[in-house]
Amino acid sequence: MLLNKRISISYFLRLIWVDVAIISAYAILSSFMDQRAFFKQIVIPLSFPGIVGTLVSLLLAFRTSQSYERWWEARIVWGAIVNDSRTLIRQLLQFLPDTPAARKEVQDFAERQSIWCFALGESLRQSGSSVRVQQYLSHHQVESINVPNALLLAHSTQIAHVSEQFGINPNKQVQLDATLARLTEAMGQCERIKNTIFPKSYSLLIHFLIYVFLTILPFGIENVSLEVEVILSILLPTLFITIERTAILMQDPFENRPTDTPVTKLAQTIENNLREMTGLPPVEQIPYEGAYYVM
Repeated sequence: MLLNKRISISYFLRLIWVDVAIISAYAILSSFMDQRAFFKQIVIPLSFPGIVGTLVSLLLAFRTSQSYERWWEARIVWGAIVNDSRTLIRQLLQFLPDTPAARKEVQDFAERQSIWCFALGESLRQSGSSVRVQQYLSHHQVESINVPNALLLAHSTQIAHVSEQFGINPNKQVQLDATLARLTEAMGQCERIKNTIFPKSYSLLIHFLIYVFLTILPFGIENVSLEVEVILSILLPTLFITIERTAILMQDPFENRPTDTPVTKLAQTIENNLREMTGLPPVEQIPYEGAYYVM
């Protein structure tokens, strides 16, 4: 989640500076060559760069649309995780009796669900388990390659236990199982987004066409000064490169970047909500000093 309303310009420039440097060097060199008498004979009809530019625009529009769709789907899934996490605890509070033993069981669910949210985010980012998650897993002796799935299995086991202990109506148990099923589905959707790679050949095609456009553009611009030709030869391909890079950033929403789905922040929100619902004290959050985004 961005802490400021604007993304850091320096962050974005670091992503495109190599392409901008190549574009600028070629644009300056080709524009100077185009002003010489020999190279003035090389004239490409402006319609040809226009056709290539139109083709690049169409491909970039489709690429950006698909990338945004992946990013938005990830945000919708995590919005559902927020809702279903609250629903799970609300159902348990409603279905179990108001006794100290039952309240302790609900608090166990709330703690496990909070850890599940953090573990799912860390699993998607392949960043390794945080200290809190490791401590919980060690204390409860949870060992699994897929930690989020193991925690959901623990949810299911405990639901069966409390249903028998407190005599929960079978219809209410079905509702709890349905909530767990939605959480499992959300986890699977996140894993699908993470593991579905955007076709590399499509990215290479767009990048290749941008450089084709860059190559022929200076020789299609006529009757302008050297300065104007250099500016146009740099500006237009740079705009295409910028749009392409933006699409690349959005297509993978679980890579711990400023444009990602803020899964850690959402997990913190879920944890605070669940602890408040079950009467547990809030967890002190680590301040993010010096950063312009928190994920």
